[in-house]
Amino acid sequence: MGAGVAGLATALAAAPRPVLLVGGSPPGSGGCTALAQGGIAAAMAFDDSAAAHARDTMTAGANHNDYEAVQYLVGNAGLAVRWLQAQGIDFDRDADGLQLGREGGHGCPRIVHAGGDASGHALLTALAQAAQQARHITWRAPAWLDAIQLRDGRISGVALADTATRMPQELACAELVLATGGCGALFAATTNPATADGNGLALALACGARLRDSEFVQFHPTALDVEQDGALPLITEALRGAGARLVDDEGRAVMDTLHPMGDLAPRDHVARRVWEYRQAGGRVWLDATSLRGDWEQRFPTVVALCGQHGIDPRQQRIPVTPAAHFHMGGIAVDLDGYTSVPGLYAVGEVACNGVHGANRLASNSLLEGVVFGRRLGHRLADIRLHAPSSGQHHWVDRGRTADAQALGILQQLAWSTLGPVRHGSRMIEAERYLATDDRLHETWQGKLIARFLLAALQRQKSLGAHFRADDWK
Repeated sequence: MGAGVAGLATALAAAPRPVLLVGGSPPGSGGCTALAQGGIAAAMAFDDSAAAHARDTMTAGANHNDYEAVQYLVGNAGLAVRWLQAQGIDFDRDADGLQLGREGGHGCPRIVHAGGDASGHALLTALAQAAQQARHITWRAPAWLDAIQLRDGRISGVALADTATRMPQELACAELVLATGGCGALFAATTNPATADGNGLALALACGARLRDSEFVQFHPTALDVEQDGALPLITEALRGAGARLVDDEGRAVMDTLHPMGDLAPRDHVARRVWEYRQAGGRVWLDATSLRGDWEQRFPTVVALCGQHGIDPRQQRIPVTPAAHFHMGGIAVDLDGYTSVPGLYAVGEVACNGVHGANRLASNSLLEGVVFGRRLGHRLADIRLHAPSSGQHHWVDRGRTADAQALGILQQLAWSTLGPVRHGSRMIEAERYLATDDRLHETWQGKLIARFLLAALQRQKSLGAHFRADDWK
C-alpha cells in the first residue's frame, strides 16, 4: 500500500515475486514524493565521505538516531543514486559531473537534484514508469486500504475501497507492506497533501503494532506564508544553500546569532526561530533577491509557486512560516521493515527504524525511501510463501473518521500544542479536552493525536524537534 518512492522501490526490488501495488492516485501522481523539492543526500564529492554524512545525520537527529540504521543509509547512498540513474532519472550536472547542492545541517554540498527543485516529481515519474513495465508488478486502480484481516494474529487479508466507485474488495494477503506516508495533514499548517493524514499509522495501531518516537514531528521553517486551504507551498531549503537569507520585517538576519551554521542550521532550530517571531507578532522573510543564475532552471517550482501568489522571488522577499513537514516517528520496524505484527511490514515515512533520530537531516527522506525500500523488497523476494492459516480470523479497521468540523478542531489542537514549541500544561489541557469530547476522541484521528500527546508528555526534556518551553535544564 503506497506508490510513493518507498513503495515503488520496495515493489521493484521484490522481483521476481508477484507484487500487487496499490496507491491512492494514478501512477506517478499524488502523495508527498511528488511535492519533494529537495533531492537525494549522498557523499559523491571527492572531499566528502559517508562518515561525514553520518556525522551530519546524527548531529541533526540530536544523536537519538539508531547508529546501525544511519551507517546503512549513508553507506548505500551512492548505490541508491546509481540505481536511480539506471531507472532513467537524469540528475542535474555541471562541468564537474553531478551538480551538488547544500541544505540545512549539511557540512558541505552533497544534495543530488533532478530538474532543479523538482526532484520528487522526477523520481516519482521514473520509478512509476519502471513499475508499470515490470512484469512481476500488477498496478491496481487507485484504492484506499479500508481494513486488515488477522488470522491467529497474522496478516491474512485486506479490504480495499476503490477511490472512484467506493466499491469494496476483499483480497487474501500473506505479506502487507505499508508505505502510506506521513501525518502532517493532522496539523493546521502543513506542507503535506490531505492524504498524508496518518491513515496507515492508525490502521497499524489498530492491529496492535508498536509505535516508536511518535513525539518527533519536523516542522519545515520555510513554507510560503499565505492564506489558503490545504497544504502550504514549500519553499526549498536549497535557496538558503545557494545564499538566500532569513530576515525580519526590518531586513535584519534572524539566525546569525542563534546557531553557528546560521541560515543552514538544522531545521528544528530554524523552525523555532521563525515560530518565535510569528508568535511575537512579527513576520520572517526569505530574501533570495541576491541570487544570480537561471532561476527557471534551478528553482522552477519556487518561481511557479510564488508567482501564483503574486510574488517574484527574484525581486521580492518571500514571506515564510513553519509548517508540519515530516514525521520522524512511526510504526516501529527493524532495518528490514518488520513490524511487531507477523506479516505486516512498513517502510518510508510511516515507519520508524530510528534512522532520523529526533530530527531528520534535509534530503535524507527520499534517500531513506530508496535505500530501505530496496532492502525490504529484497527480503520479501526471499520469503517462503505462507499457507493460509485455518484459525479464526477477524477484521480490523481504523474506527470512526472525523467529520470536517471535528477534523478542523483536531488540526488546530495539534498545531497549538504539538507545534515547534511545546508546553506541558497546554498538552495536559489538550489531553483532557480530547478525552471529554466524543466528537474527537472516538475518531481515529483523535486517537492518533492522543498518542502523540502522550509521547510528548512522557518526554519531559527537549530533544531535537521535540522542544518543550517548560524544560528548565
